[in-house]
Amino acid sequence: MASAFLATFGIMLLVIVIMAVGYIFQRKTITGSCGGLTTLGIKKVCDCDEPCEKRKEKMRQEASRNQLEIDIKQQ
Repeated sequence: MASAFLATFGIMLLVIVIMAVGYIFQRKTITGSCGGLTTLGIKKVCDCDEPCEKRKEKMRQEASRNQLEIDIKQQ
């Protein structure tokens, strides 16, 4: 009985580790089955008129990353 539990636990742990490694290498945001809020055109979850400094920095990084991808595709 204990060996079956340990085998099942080990297999599940292995699956979780494989998914985590895949997520780390893909560097994609986690989204739901419908694609998340970004498919609806919603860039932020809060109702703030002005994003905080942390959000502004993240937006600058995303813009520069997108520009780099565009430059690479054009070459």
